[in-house]
Amino acid sequence: MDILKSIKNMLSDVETTYSQTESEFDKIIFDCRKEFKKTQRYIYYFKASKAPIYNDEIKEWENDKKIEFLHYCINQSVSYFKNRKGNYSSNDEAYEVNHICNELLNHLFRTKIVYSSKQAINMINILTSSTKNSWQSVFSWPVGLFLNQLARQLKNKEVEQELFDKLDELKNKLNDVPSGYYEKDKMNWIAKIDDIYYNSKNGESEIKPVYFVGKDPFQEFANNTVKSAREEDKIYWYQLITMAHTAKGGKPSNKYLKESNLIFKELGAEKFKKTVNEWLVFLYELKEKTTEHTSNYGNREYTYTSTEFLSSVNSDAIKGFVWMCAHFHDDNTLNNISRLAERCFRKIPGKGPAAAAIGNACLFVLYRSKGLTGIGQLSRLKLRIKQANTQKMIDNYLKEAAKTRGISVQEIEDMAVEDFNITDGKKLVQFEDYQAEIEITGIGKTILKWIKPDGAYQKSIPAFAKEKYAAKLKKLKLAKKQIEQTLTAQRDRVDRMFRQNRSWNMENFTKLYFEHGLMAVLSHKIIWIFTSDETEQTGIFIENKWLNQKGEVFQPNENSTVTLWHPANYSVEEVKEWRDFLIGKKFQQPLKQAFREVYILTDAEVNTKSYSNRMAAHVLKQHQFNMLAKTRGWSYALMGAYDDGIYNQSATLQLPEYELRAEYWVNELNADDAFNDTGIWNYITTDQIRFIKAGTDQVLDLVDVPVVPFSEVLRDVDMFVGVASVGNDPAWQDSGGIPAYRDYWTSYSFGDLSEIAKNRKAILTTLIPRLKIGKVAEIKDKFLVVKGKLRTYKIHIGSTNILMEPNDQYLCIVPDRSKKNHTENLFIPFEGDNGLSIILSKAFLLAEDDKIKDSTITSQILWKK
Repeated sequence: MDILKSIKNMLSDVETTYSQTESEFDKIIFDCRKEFKKTQRYIYYFKASKAPIYNDEIKEWENDKKIEFLHYCINQSVSYFKNRKGNYSSNDEAYEVNHICNELLNHLFRTKIVYSSKQAINMINILTSSTKNSWQSVFSWPVGLFLNQLARQLKNKEVEQELFDKLDELKNKLNDVPSGYYEKDKMNWIAKIDDIYYNSKNGESEIKPVYFVGKDPFQEFANNTVKSAREEDKIYWYQLITMAHTAKGGKPSNKYLKESNLIFKELGAEKFKKTVNEWLVFLYELKEKTTEHTSNYGNREYTYTSTEFLSSVNSDAIKGFVWMCAHFHDDNTLNNISRLAERCFRKIPGKGPAAAAIGNACLFVLYRSKGLTGIGQLSRLKLRIKQANTQKMIDNYLKEAAKTRGISVQEIEDMAVEDFNITDGKKLVQFEDYQAEIEITGIGKTILKWIKPDGAYQKSIPAFAKEKYAAKLKKLKLAKKQIEQTLTAQRDRVDRMFRQNRSWNMENFTKLYFEHGLMAVLSHKIIWIFTSDETEQTGIFIENKWLNQKGEVFQPNENSTVTLWHPANYSVEEVKEWRDFLIGKKFQQPLKQAFREVYILTDAEVNTKSYSNRMAAHVLKQHQFNMLAKTRGWSYALMGAYDDGIYNQSATLQLPEYELRAEYWVNELNADDAFNDTGIWNYITTDQIRFIKAGTDQVLDLVDVPVVPFSEVLRDVDMFVGVASVGNDPAWQDSGGIPAYRDYWTSYSFGDLSEIAKNRKAILTTLIPRLKIGKVAEIKDKFLVVKGKLRTYKIHIGSTNILMEPNDQYLCIVPDRSKKNHTENLFIPFEGDNGLSIILSKAFLLAEDDKIKDSTITSQILWKK
């Protein structure tokens, strides 16, 4: 063949000798193709192991002939890409021949072939000859498979110096290849060459020193730990790292867990655990690194950035060590595993989760742990990690754990909440004659104080505690952070229970909520219903006693069934009584309950029957909507410009307790350049809300949807709109926005109030007269009106945007979250309304507009049309 002759000339520095004629190999490929095409249309289904010609002929060839055939297949592939000249078709003969050659090549490199030293050198030359112009192209060849063959052949055998020199040459060239997509292959090949060299010089009796090889900050940190270990311990670390480098797939095999356990027991389990925990802490505190690159193409210089957390080869090894932690069940290890999981699922812009494989390994370890600490961490992570596939994985682990124990997922989550030895909202830790006191001051908020031997308080840490109890002090600070995180997660979990129709018997309620150290902080501030013998009592625990909305004391029956009180199930009068009662007591709830928005079916929704348009025709920021939806347990996938949103047209919420599924329909806002660098639409427009019968996909008439799930779904959607609408962004119009939708921005920014905004208005009506700004501020229709020294301002209670009188000139103020929080010392009967805080902050600022120094604000105030 002329092509093969030209290839031979091109590869003149590569020694190639054929004992068989080229036409015989041509016929083999021709027959393979002809035989396969009799039964299959597409050549990419061709598998060498299933080809009759391979099994009947090629497989039976002598060793040297197989090597000659390998050379032939490689040369065929080189010829194909050289002559293709950019043209490509999966149906042409050249493509099909090349595909068959590649399949046979990869399969033969997985079989047992023995090379002479000269043949091995020749194979390295022919495999790497295509790298003269770009060494990256070597990764298109199965060099790793060839090195595996060579390693098996040369195990415990002396290697000729000429072959060593060639392998060193290959290794040096690989080391010169810049890090990139093929980093893992590159490092594995280098490690395989080192194995061949070491085993030849030392034999099986010696264990080769093995370290983390990926180039990242973890490599230096972990390798220094191993290098500084005692000599007698290093052998075990080498074995463990070697095992970790073999970590493949989503879960470890029982063999992997068993063998690693035997090794670190020889090292000493506590010694191993201490070191690995230090690595875990290093990893979850590690920040990703952004590097700027410059390249030249077509006489132009391009600059781009790349962000890395860990090298791919180290990620696999770290995953292996995380798996080994499945043997440990102590709180410290599980807490570190949980924090690493959260770190690994934190997104890197343009790339996704920082290290999803390590994060998945962490979730597996938490699931496998004994006791309930790991399950509690999974429950917390379910509310923290927003990726849909990860949430599904966590849900499956929780279901498996619950099934094993014969209880429901909700029950196992109840049981898994750690109490942190908290009593009356405080955790005490003894330090000699001093006591450290962690006091819960709000959701996600604690303060650390020190009690001196005389009982007096001090804020600063005693000097002796820093000097003598550094490790204990570190553990105390970690506990403080964990209490804050866990309390926030449990508040969010309880808030979701309003749509779950849950109930407890009195014994479990008392144990898991009312007398539980951490959960008592929440449960004592929530309204509960106690039902027994058809008698219902409703109350909240204030001043160490149960009180109803009228302030009457009662004692729940010990045989009661306990449920959450939801305002949608009660009259307007009773809801008002609860609100007045809590305001009168200045009692703040950790979440919206008495002041929870209630959504009742409207006449318009009765007329549309099967869908609601109440939250339709809004323009939302898609990424913000996505984050909010997942925070509330909805499933949603971002819509991209590459698919025009065909496959992702609704956010869905499962309501298994009611055998329902809620759907909120959305569409991409297709406008010029209205997508980001990764092709995701920046904005979406909203449409209908529907309720579907689970299992049958029957669309329900809205009148048939129970009151509570209907109200909760619309409340969620109202929140999505209220937060993610472009109408809430004071800078959206000025920054350009989308011209065609500026009318929407104006109408939303200063339009009718939603239920959330109406609720906010009710609070402001009660609150404003009690504040310092009460004399210059009042509620008028949809606005909080503030009379400043220079102008009068109308702050919209829904969007928080501002108009200035007398000409309704728009005032843009972007909230600065670093500034003083004016609601911090104010009584508000519930926590968690950021919009309310923004309104009050703006009101306090504008009430003294003559003292504003920010020129971006004063220039707007002083300029008049």
